[in-house]
Amino acid sequence: MQNWLENEYPIIKRQAKAENAEIQWCDEMGLRSDAASARCFSPRGQTPIVLGPGKRIGCSMISSITNRGTLRFMVFTDRFNSDMMLRFLKRLLKQMDRKVFLIVDAHPVHRGRAVRKFVAGRSDRIQLFHLPPYSPELNPDEMLNQDVKTNAVRRKPAASQSGMVRNLRGYLRSRQRQPKLVKRYFHAPAVRYAAA
Repeated sequence: MQNWLENEYPIIKRQAKAENAEIQWCDEMGLRSDAASARCFSPRGQTPIVLGPGKRIGCSMISSITNRGTLRFMVFTDRFNSDMMLRFLKRLLKQMDRKVFLIVDAHPVHRGRAVRKFVAGRSDRIQLFHLPPYSPELNPDEMLNQDVKTNAVRRKPAASQSGMVRNLRGYLRSRQRQPKLVKRYFHAPAVRYAAA
């Protein structure tokens, strides 16, 4: 982790500046309606009973953020695999007019053959960099994930999968329109190194 902070990331940052590339931090996560997330109370000595939503529903998202407050995302209901990652990368590149330095974690999909081949064939437009293993705290996009879990899922439970997807997309679109809030994800102590 120290090597990332002192050596690897500063090199990426200098290279991005030299190539006029935008550094984006990427992560994906699954969301479920039955996640234990609500606070509850019970008399002392008794186990609290938390009523769940009934039907188990879920969806997933992948997103990327920049320290300038840009948020890009995709919400989906299928499994996260190479095809899903490639869909996200293609959409991302359509929106970009400059090279992307995409920083991702060590998920097997990010290191898979299909993703490596796609990126290698577009090396003038995108380059992937991998965070050290087992260090999610170094990824500012994890702050977005926590925000989504706390404010989009817990505070507005959905009764159906389509409702959950709609709520999530609406919440993420509102965040896209508030770059100052996206920039705040980079204020967390563990990710301040990526703020400038």
